[in-house]
Amino acid sequence: MKLTVRTGIAAAVAVGALAVAVAPASAAVGGGDARAAAGAHAVVPNPKSIKPAAYNQARSILANAGSQTAAKSHPIHGKDDVPVGYGTSLLAASRDEFRHTDRKLPAKQKKSGMSIPHYNAIHSAAKVMGIDRW
Repeated sequence: MKLTVRTGIAAAVAVGALAVAVAPASAAVGGGDARAAAGAHAVVPNPKSIKPAAYNQARSILANAGSQTAAKSHPIHGKDDVPVGYGTSLLAASRDEFRHTDRKLPAKQKKSGMSIPHYNAIHSAAKVMGIDRW
């Protein structure tokens, strides 16, 4: 009986010691103040609004690259700022359209599911508007 109690207590102490040893290591993995590794690009939050001139320029870039969605959208005028949602919606719709158009291309001719020129147009338009995530 004494042997069983001692074994149970030893097992409980071992589990407790293991939990203490593992907890700090796992907390360090998902730490809140994570730093970017060398060469990694920092994610900057999207702006709250964008200028109509930037939206119109991005729209032109995408329309010239072949986006029917961008070509059909109306230029913004008469406003000081527009919600960033206008830009993110335009980018997402054009991205989906380009991916659909380029779906039959060989993988070596694509980047992120679309042709390289379409990929470059999307990212150029996003940069013009200052949008990082869409």
